[in-house]
Amino acid sequence: MWYMHNAMAKPNFVPLTGYKELSRKEMLRRAAAFREEMLRRRTVRQFSNRPVPREILEDCLRVAGSAPSGANMQPWHFAVVSDPEIKHKIREAAEKEEHAFYHGRAPQEWLDALAPLGTDEHKPYLDAAPYLIVVFSQTFGVTPAGKKVKNYYVMESVGIAAGMLIAAVHHAGLVSLTHTPSPMGFLNRLLGRPAREKPYLILVVGYPAENASVPAIAKKPIEEIRTFL
Repeated sequence: MWYMHNAMAKPNFVPLTGYKELSRKEMLRRAAAFREEMLRRRTVRQFSNRPVPREILEDCLRVAGSAPSGANMQPWHFAVVSDPEIKHKIREAAEKEEHAFYHGRAPQEWLDALAPLGTDEHKPYLDAAPYLIVVFSQTFGVTPAGKKVKNYYVMESVGIAAGMLIAAVHHAGLVSLTHTPSPMGFLNRLLGRPAREKPYLILVVGYPAENASVPAIAKKPIEEIRTFL
């Protein structure tokens, strides 16, 4: 179970059966192949309305749900929105917050940092994309008996799960966009989620539009982001 039956529950271990040792050659091949696969990933802001089979989303969410988490509490919930009316309500609420951000709330330094991305308060992809996956973090869990259970390292755990979800979506052949309007409390109301859950991000998922384009930006070189000691 995801929760402890009591404070002094004894750990229960089972054999590690899923690990398969690979040859050095195969490890190098897989690492290079996965690197090439993931370096093709780009954040996309122009989406097609082409439908995506629900089964693909289900498998991607299973990957996200397998992420490591503090004390294995799994403090997340994924609300998958495909209903056009709900998507439009999310767009309306998000654009209201984004308008306030771009026209007064955001400091100039932040706006300058966003300028190369060409973003503004208009978010048509929230209507266009077939799926919006709203990731919620849970400040505490609730057992089947209704008892509150504290969650640990919530933001770290949900961040790892969200990263795995993004990777799974890309690996499945789709594109995505992380969208974080601030504040995001309207998502609890629109999606009927309890107050103990906090919106973490909206992951927009689907196929890219035929005329999709992406900013001409680059990632930091490996020499700047790693140190071997």
